[in-house]
Amino acid sequence: MSERTDRTDRPGAATKPAPGETWRRGRVLATLAVLTALVLVFHRQVPNTPGRLGSLVESFLPWFGVPLVVLIGLGLLRRAPLALLVLLLPTAIWAHQCGVLLPDPSPGEHDLVVVQHNVSDENTDPRGTARDLSGQDPDLIALEELLPKARAVYERGLAASHPHHAVIGTVGLWSKHPLTDVRAADIKPAGITEPWNRGLRAVVHAPQRDIAVYVAHLPSIRIGAGGLNSRWRDESARRLGAAVAAEKTETVLVLGDFNGTVDDRGLAPLTSQLDVPDRGFAFSYPVAFPVARIDQIMARSATVGRIRTLPDTGSDHLPVLARIVLDPLSAAPAASPGRSTR
Repeated sequence: MSERTDRTDRPGAATKPAPGETWRRGRVLATLAVLTALVLVFHRQVPNTPGRLGSLVESFLPWFGVPLVVLIGLGLLRRAPLALLVLLLPTAIWAHQCGVLLPDPSPGEHDLVVVQHNVSDENTDPRGTARDLSGQDPDLIALEELLPKARAVYERGLAASHPHHAVIGTVGLWSKHPLTDVRAADIKPAGITEPWNRGLRAVVHAPQRDIAVYVAHLPSIRIGAGGLNSRWRDESARRLGAAVAAEKTETVLVLGDFNGTVDDRGLAPLTSQLDVPDRGFAFSYPVAFPVARIDQIMARSATVGRIRTLPDTGSDHLPVLARIVLDPLSAAPAASPGRSTR
């Protein structure tokens, strides 16, 4: 027997895969990749009962990138070309939905800079928070969870940089530009009987044009054994969406803590008619380990550019900042739907 034959016949010697065996590897991984792609594409068809499952899935769509990385790693480890080839599909879908593949316009191309922040009713440093937010030099600052005592601190801290402001209930708007027509926005769910005012509307007289700005803090949601409880949040979103749809001012900005992501179907009354950021994850909550962006900046007759978070201010939310590009008035219908197809 030749020396070569002797080596290949020894126990444990490497053997060449049979024809086609390599492509049969990773069939389970390929199946998981297809299922992931189906959820990403058809997440709107995931039923919301029981437990608002569909909304729960949509709230964490950006995190589908994590299992994709795991599956790719397993495909490489197993040297499974079939799995790696199939995984290109959900990876491309995820990258497109999350804006990873979209070009980032120059940050210099904007008309307004807007900051949104739930400052928290437990924030122990409102003075520092006001300083940090004004330091970003935004045109508008929207705040939620304003307590009466903290409100005075924010008024003093922002007076120099943002001399115009309006506060209704626990939400407020600070502006470099004059404000008029300030009034409450009725977003209170019918089931809440105690005093509750967490929405305002004002007209900002920006140099380019008048802009109707809504600041809102939608009710919280709860995740428990029964799933996602978002009934009040969804009702509040419908009320806010109806107010925006009826708004006569052509250009509208909607800012606030919506307790939901832009993919969550519970916010469809807003996202169906407003532009939302297509770039930037900007996970804003909870500050200890942010997993979702529930602080939102949306617009009508304007484009919301890349959104990003700002450093921790002592709140349980991170502030978010976005640059706004106003659409030409002659080319933008008053109630045109947003660009987002999520």
